[in-house]
Amino acid sequence: MEEFVAENLQRYADTQGVLPERLDEFGAAYREQGYLTRSQLYDVAYESSTRSAYHVEKNPEDRCREVTSNVLDVEGDFSKIQLLTGLSGFKAPTASCVLAAVDPERHAVVDTRVWASLERKGYLDGRKESFDSADYVAMIRPIREIAAESGYSAAEVGYALFAHDDHVREGTLH
Repeated sequence: MEEFVAENLQRYADTQGVLPERLDEFGAAYREQGYLTRSQLYDVAYESSTRSAYHVEKNPEDRCREVTSNVLDVEGDFSKIQLLTGLSGFKAPTASCVLAAVDPERHAVVDTRVWASLERKGYLDGRKESFDSADYVAMIRPIREIAAESGYSAAEVGYALFAHDDHVREGTLH
């Protein structure tokens, strides 16, 4: 798997995926502050899905700080992602950006392409077009297995899986 991840990480720059450098910036601010502001959450959401980022502005500022602060104190993956998806504009794929930003060793950005690559590799069954918190947990387990096996972070494995699907998929995404 090390070769698979390395090869596809090189391809990632040619995709239209979330920019790892931007997530690193958000993660640094998140760790330093202990929370993210609504403006910062909007920026994360915009990186992930420009079409739906405006929904983030419906969240009260204090709720954004409270939820993102609480995410740092919660242990379970399901609980972390569930907290974030309670915010307007944050479905599991966008919420995964926040988790990957704050802890790239344990979390990855996930979406349809990542699921499809995991399915092709035999880690998951069936195709998916939308995701909830339980689906995030289903994806992060094999991502962490691949990370442990390959020596890459969970975030890097997620980027590689995204790039792999972008490279091999025939036809449209949906």
